[in-house]
Amino acid sequence: MDRLADLLAQAAATLAATDDLDASVGRLLELASEALGAPYAAVTLQDPDRAQLQVEIAVGTPAAGQPDVEALAADPAGPIAGTATDRVARMGDGFVHVPLTVTRGGIEQLVGVLSLARAADAEPSEEERAVLGAFAALTATAIDRFRLGSMVAERSEWFERMAHTDPLTGLANDRTFERILELELARAGRQGGEVSLAVFDIDGLTEMNAAAGHAAGDDVLRAVAAVLAESVRLVDTVARVGGDEFVLVAPGSAGMAVAQRVLDGIARLPMSAGRPVTVSAGVARFPVDGASAEDLRAAADAALEAARATGPGVLAGPPRRAPEA
Repeated sequence: MDRLADLLAQAAATLAATDDLDASVGRLLELASEALGAPYAAVTLQDPDRAQLQVEIAVGTPAAGQPDVEALAADPAGPIAGTATDRVARMGDGFVHVPLTVTRGGIEQLVGVLSLARAADAEPSEEERAVLGAFAALTATAIDRFRLGSMVAERSEWFERMAHTDPLTGLANDRTFERILELELARAGRQGGEVSLAVFDIDGLTEMNAAAGHAAGDDVLRAVAAVLAESVRLVDTVARVGGDEFVLVAPGSAGMAVAQRVLDGIARLPMSAGRPVTVSAGVARFPVDGASAEDLRAAADAALEAARATGPGVLAGPPRRAPEA
């Protein structure tokens, strides 16, 4: 196998074996530099979130007197920007600049520009053009594969987050609340500890929606959720489990204190539809008020009903049974 074929084989192996952007593109630049006798090579990327081209990876050392590639990339009228716009290779300032493109869905997309320093401004030979094209294609594929992998990972993370959070408030959802409550109860049962469960219900949200519209009601839900998130401890979990209902899982016996802090924070919210924003809340404790998730939730709901019967903005615990004689 001759030298050029060996370098191209190494480039293909690099693309197949490495999914790290810096490592794979850096190695491809080294191989391209060796194949074409270039003392310096760089890749300028077209970031989808930025208008300006940016040098991402470079290998070798520029010759004395050669312009800085960073400056060339930053110049909107420079050769790198021109290569990116026209998608045509060009020479200039001791460099050859080659567009890096991929085709998806029949549409050619630019991902960046490959720049290689040259000893002279002579036009590349046919063989050099072919080698440049091969390395440009491999480099573009490496960049595109990395971006696709990042996109898939971000989308997977987004779906995972959406599966466990309420989209309106960003708090945990009903599914997550039930799982956390079961875990905390199991841990408290093993360790002989306590767990407090608080249930919060926004007073008069239906009337607010009727008076000011659902957009105003959504604003109230988000405001209450923000107070909940800011008021609880790091060990606590807050979730939205219904239209206007929120829950708090608080390990230990501090549930009443944390719930009161939530009510105090909500009392400071601005009025909505001409009325103050308040919540009623009920708190129950494991194991004294319930030995299972179902029993604890029932006890907290009973406490919430007692709070509602007393008036808006009230916090109540479940009625305690008298000890047996």
